[in-house]
Amino acid sequence: MRLTCLVRRKIMVRDERGRGVQMKTQVGIIGGGPAGLLLSQILHVNGIDSVILERQTREYVLGRIRAGVLEQGLTDTLRRVDVGDRIDREGQVHGGVNLAFGGRMVRIDLEGLTGGKTVTVYGQTEVTRDLYEARDAMGGVIIDETEDVTPHDLTTDTPALSYRKDGEVHRIECDFVAACDGFHGVGRQSFPSGSLKTYEKVYPFGWLGILSRTKPANHELIYGNHERGFVLCSMREERLSRYYVQVAADEDVDAWSDERFWDELCRRLPEDVAAGIEQGPSIEKSLTPLRSFVAEPLNYGRLFLAGDAGHIVPPTGAKGLNLAVADVHYLSEGLISYYGSGDESGLRSYSKRALRRIWKAERFSWWMTMLMHKLADDDGFGGKVQRAELEYLTGSQAAMTALEENYVGLPY
Repeated sequence: MRLTCLVRRKIMVRDERGRGVQMKTQVGIIGGGPAGLLLSQILHVNGIDSVILERQTREYVLGRIRAGVLEQGLTDTLRRVDVGDRIDREGQVHGGVNLAFGGRMVRIDLEGLTGGKTVTVYGQTEVTRDLYEARDAMGGVIIDETEDVTPHDLTTDTPALSYRKDGEVHRIECDFVAACDGFHGVGRQSFPSGSLKTYEKVYPFGWLGILSRTKPANHELIYGNHERGFVLCSMREERLSRYYVQVAADEDVDAWSDERFWDELCRRLPEDVAAGIEQGPSIEKSLTPLRSFVAEPLNYGRLFLAGDAGHIVPPTGAKGLNLAVADVHYLSEGLISYYGSGDESGLRSYSKRALRRIWKAERFSWWMTMLMHKLADDDGFGGKVQRAELEYLTGSQAAMTALEENYVGLPY
């Protein structure tokens, strides 16, 4: 029997011994990060009920430091579901991006090459905070600190999620399960053996990054290629800067004092840029490994993967969060069509549609990574080709346009 588009209210029932809770909803969402929160928000404004299960506390989720270069498609999506006010007030709109190599820096015009498209620098933590506030304002149900979340009956019309909280086992009956629970989450692990094919590339280097309350090096991002390794100059706010340098994948973060980091950063930048770097104590320091990963397909029965649960990109192209939002766009379209008219075609085609865009983003992120980082054979043929690629890229409008249409985000 096809479900109607009417919202099915959440029903919570204690068992005969007064233990546990049984709840009914339309879409059970695993993961309270930005992907899960945004999916719940989109569904809510379209009259579809959902419940989010999150393993961590809200404070923990909001304490995670993540990148924040947002494609225009992402910011437009947030505005459509009433989550764009603070981004419009506080987000830094960038109309260009800079490539530094060979002692010089070249600005590439985003707006001019893409018909007016831009990116917005706004921390992922702040996106998550805005989504939490929006869900709270609309009475969304987010259950934090859940343990042993387990999907059940995924090939039936009545899948369910069980979980443990405060020592009690609870169960949510739903129509669909959306796993937005990250690379290590239970969602992908719930696929039967042999039902998934995975593709992976692990890079032999990582990014050592610091956050400091200093003025950014430039009003737009700088991606740097240097014989000592890659460097990135980014920002969060007018007085909050984010910097990265390429290091070995197994680098010891504790071996890097602030002084050592600033010295290495400046050595890899053009002299005029390095001279303007404001140095200060770090307030966060971490190592980010680089990996490309894709799982196919993105659904099994009534379980759907979105975001890092189904794919990982190296951060070079700033595609992680943006790609997760694209997944949510496709999945929400399918669910809205299903509940609105009974049309299941959007859900059946979700994996194929999402993967088509995912692989394009994987290609771009891999290309940017190989272009900007010091590689094993940089002192030989590979290094010469890399430099020729940079020279060609910054001297060809066609090549710059190809870079920028990917950087601002391909159409959904």
